[in-house]
Order: sequence, then C-alpha cells, then structure tokens
Amino acid sequence: MQTSDTTPGLLGVACGIGAALFWALGFVATRHGLKAGFTPVDLLMHRFLWSGLVFLPFVFRAGLRDLCGIGWGRGMALMVLGGPVMSLISYAGFMFVPLGHGSVIQPSCATLGGLLFAAFLLREHISPSRLAGALVIVAGLGVIGSESIAHIGLDGVQGDLIFVLTGLMFAGFGTLVRYWRVSAVSAAVVISVLSLLLFPFYAASGGLARVAALGLHENALQALGQGVLAGPAAMYLFTASIQHLGASRAAIFPATVPALTLLFGWLLLGEPPTALQMAGLATVLFGFYLAQRQR
Repeated sequence: MQTSDTTPGLLGVACGIGAALFWALGFVATRHGLKAGFTPVDLLMHRFLWSGLVFLPFVFRAGLRDLCGIGWGRGMALMVLGGPVMSLISYAGFMFVPLGHGSVIQPSCATLGGLLFAAFLLREHISPSRLAGALVIVAGLGVIGSESIAHIGLDGVQGDLIFVLTGLMFAGFGTLVRYWRVSAVSAAVVISVLSLLLFPFYAASGGLARVAALGLHENALQALGQGVLAGPAAMYLFTASIQHLGASRAAIFPATVPALTLLFGWLLLGEPPTALQMAGLATVLFGFYLAQRQR
C-alpha cells in the first residue's frame, strides 16, 4: 500500500518539475531566438505550427463542428488570451528588456490577475494570506520595475508593461478555462489547431524564406524549444502533475519558473541576473508562497 501511494506522488512531482523546466527553457529559447535573428512572428510560427499539425487529426476525430465540445466562440477567445496573440506580444517584450524581467513579471502578473479574477468574476474567497502574497508580489515587481526606470529607460518600462499585459491575459485565459470547465489539454489542442489558420498569412509575407536563411540548427532549436517543450510537453506534464498531486500542490511548480529561467539564462546564454533582478525575484517568490497558502 505504501508503494502504491508513494509512486503516484513521486510521478506527480517528476511531472511538475519537468513542466517547470520546459517552461523555463521556452523563455530561454525565446531570448536566444531573438538574438539569433528571428522575429517574434517567426517564433510564433515555431510555437504553434508543429503542435497544430500533430493535433489536427485529434480535433477532426473529436469533432470540428464544435471544436472538441469547446465551441468556436469560446475557442477563439481562448486563442486570443492564451494562444498566438498573447505569445506574439510576449515575444516582442523580450526585444526591450532582459530575460530576468519577462520571466518574472509575466508569471507574477498571471498570479495577481488570477487572484483578482477569481475574487471578482468567480466569486471565490481570497484568504488573508493570499492577499498578503499579492501585495508582496507587487512589491517585488516594483523592485524589478525600478531597474527599468533607473537603468534601461523608456524601452525598459515599455517592455515591463508588455509583460504585465501578457500576464493578465494568461490569467484571463486560466479564469475562462475554469469558468467554462475546459480541460487544459483540450484548450491547448484547440488553440494549436486554430493557430494553423494564421500560417498562410505568415507564408505569404515571406516568413519561410526568412527563417530558412537562419539555418537548420537554429530552426530545430526553436521547433524543439517553442513547439515541443514550452507548448504541448509542458502542458501535458503539468496536467499530469495536477492529476497525481491535486491543483493546490501542483501550483508550486509554475512558481519555480522565474528562478529556473534566470538560472538557465545565466548558464546557457551568459546573461547573469542583476542584483535588482535577484532582489525582485526573491520578493516575488515569497509572495508566491503566501499566495498559495489557504489560510
């Protein structure tokens, strides 16, 4: 009995860690791709084309008329808030600020937005601990934002605001998924397939020739980082983690993504975090801890 109880728990932890690692590597792949010469639209193509092609037969089998039971209206709303529109805006943010800003601000604002939407739209009770956590997260964001104001300038402020926006968009996506009772995997599948509708416009704009000029190696890295790891693989592992551990326990893994992203950015891209980024990260992580407590 101990073995049967322990194994699912360990499997859930392994899946959660894997999802956090893949999300962090996706952030790093985005930063590397922009430095290598990809545009945000090019990265968007890699993010959704491959998964969309893989998932297309499943959507046809489940029912294209009602998009696997989600519906076209809801599917389009989810695509805007959690799909290519949000991703494109997020990619553009890394053109203005370092990796440490986007990888901390976006998840933090997603957490803040999730608490806000849960309270006012879903009518959920927000415990004092979660409210305190939200205030601490805001303080951490203020620390990171001060670096943009003092050292980067107007571009830095613009980049930070972009990640505030995308974080709130993702929070809206998560709120609608919960409100409409849509599984995360079904939402990811539908978004990937709907995103294929944008590919003809990308091809007509000359995007394929542009990415081909960057070489097979760089394109393979983005196909892996964007189209596999940060997309369907991370979503599948996180969903599996929720199934084995429960939503409240699994929520700790997304909170580790900012720290992992800073670490991988330092090791793989040679971008060490600044003192202000580390201070902001530490503050935000403490806020995450408070926000996940039930009391």
